Amino acid sequence: MEPLLPRISKPVQYVGGELNATVKDWDAASVRWALMYPDAYEVGLPNQGVMILYEILNELPDVLAERTYAVWPDLEKLMREHEVPQFTVDGHRPVKAFDLMGISFATELGYTNMLTALDLAGIPLHAADRTEDDPIVVAGGHAAFNPEPIADFVDAAVLGDGEEAVLEITEIVKSWKAEGRPGGRDEVLTRLAETGGVYVPRFYDVEYLPDGRIQRVVPNRDRVPYRVFKRTTMDLDAWPYPKQPLVPLAESVHERMSVEIFRGCTRGCRFCQAGMITRPVRERSIEGIGAMVQKGLEATGFEEVGLLSLSSADHSEIAEITKGLADRYEGTNTGLSLPSTRVDAFNIDLANELSRNGRRSGLTFAPEGGSERMRRVINKMVSEEDLIRTVSAAFSNGWRQVKLYFMCGLPTEEDEDVLQIAEMAKNVIRAGRQASGRNDVRCTISIGGFVPKPHTPFQWAPQCDPETVDDRLRKLREAVNSDRSLGRNIGMRYHDGKPSLIEGLLSRGDRRVGKVIEAVWRDGGRFDGWSEHFSYERWTAKAAEQLEPLGVDLAWFTTREREELEVLPWDHLDSGLDKEWLWADWQDALDEREQDDCRWTPCFDCGVCPAMGTDIEVGPTGRKLLPITPVGVGSPVKNPALTP
Repeated sequence: MEPLLPRISKPVQYVGGELNATVKDWDAASVRWALMYPDAYEVGLPNQGVMILYEILNELPDVLAERTYAVWPDLEKLMREHEVPQFTVDGHRPVKAFDLMGISFATELGYTNMLTALDLAGIPLHAADRTEDDPIVVAGGHAAFNPEPIADFVDAAVLGDGEEAVLEITEIVKSWKAEGRPGGRDEVLTRLAETGGVYVPRFYDVEYLPDGRIQRVVPNRDRVPYRVFKRTTMDLDAWPYPKQPLVPLAESVHERMSVEIFRGCTRGCRFCQAGMITRPVRERSIEGIGAMVQKGLEATGFEEVGLLSLSSADHSEIAEITKGLADRYEGTNTGLSLPSTRVDAFNIDLANELSRNGRRSGLTFAPEGGSERMRRVINKMVSEEDLIRTVSAAFSNGWRQVKLYFMCGLPTEEDEDVLQIAEMAKNVIRAGRQASGRNDVRCTISIGGFVPKPHTPFQWAPQCDPETVDDRLRKLREAVNSDRSLGRNIGMRYHDGKPSLIEGLLSRGDRRVGKVIEAVWRDGGRFDGWSEHFSYERWTAKAAEQLEPLGVDLAWFTTREREELEVLPWDHLDSGLDKEWLWADWQDALDEREQDDCRWTPCFDCGVCPAMGTDIEVGPTGRKLLPITPVGVGSPVKNPALTP
């Protein structure tokens, strides 16, 4: 590798040796994992999922885990020329030498990067062609809730939380190896499958109807269950990871130390796959969060702490958490941040605590739909009055910038629904000027194309075509700029509808889509999540070439509405949600009826709590964060004795 580094961009991303990285004795390990985030180092290193599994596995004395990321095309070309295989950044070992390769997919657009890594590693692309000498390729992450499009390429998939699942998989592989690998690769995969929590696609046959729909998905051997369940880690305080967060060598997308303060969401936003598949809500305790922040800051030196979850301000003790942390790190330049905040969960006291010790950045809210009607359809019940009241309070307290997130192409959407985004943004500027007495307030609207996702009420919905999305975005830009006195204070960022349509193909596709992914990859498809590398023309051409002989096409998988009783490609994969409940919620969406947050109201029978044998955690505990004393030189906690 070393002679190649001067010839590529950003060579530092491939050298490893980050603060808190782990390199263990290869020969002392009985099971070895290569963990991959299928994107560039700068995106992959901050990923919490990979970081957590990396640390959990490396804490085991006879197990090692190393990391690998997607290599940029300049290095890929040189690696092929010089026969350098896909390698880990920790020990610079060939990925093919590991027992398992775990790949975490946050988005389906990473599929082609997986194929590049497999090919560079010398691992056969198709799972059916692999031998005992090849790693077991395991998919995880949110996209693994429908792994059918990559069923040809992965040996197994894990739905849900990985903390306990990776330990169980490790034990099964360890025992199989210790017994002398009886029955070969087939036997170890069967042992994984019969746990009920690991999906092995090769053990299931898919039968199709003449019109292209799925007739049924059935196991093809005795020891394999009909349905595979998701894994749910209930007691997050028992898993306080990462304890030693990695500190990147190269610039990354998140330069902060992150703590997941709770998992799951019960708001019931109908577009949100993450909110649906991570139910039920599980909170970390205030003491658990405090201990993680303390250890993480001492181990990293970061100056910002991200309090992460799908809706962080919904933690039942968020006020106590933010005040307690702000008190602890008073005067240390240690700032706190939340990802985008719900308007109805926000208040100025919370915002002031977040910015007390760090810089005061802009505020981010996500109304998602431009009109009141659209927000009823998607169950995002935030009124424009609530938003204006909230931003007015923020602007009057010294904030100067607000960012608003929306989606375009939502079910039942019309042009007028999107154009109301412009009116909302203008009203924000008017309110900001009035509240602050200044003209320099800004509002940025950021718009993404909607993609229907599996295991949501919108899994049956037709996806909006790119031409309609792009036309609505053009009209929206015209509406924003129609009043220059306000429009000059409004920024607009958006993605065109083409990548969203391809994401829709990969999101709701079945095994036939695997042929499209492979054809796109063989034609040079790489880094499809990056606009400068994505080619819509390549994807549409290969979709036509590969799908039409099978009697289906790109539109069949994307812009077609599904019927209630259609067998969906992921129906045999159990997210805990009842399909009949999802259908009823889809009908409520079409009728523009909203659903309350079941965390604070009677149960709506979505199915998760009985399926998981658990219940929602609601808090609060009434406990407080106690002050802590400095631990040593460099501690982020100020030592009063040393303060002049």
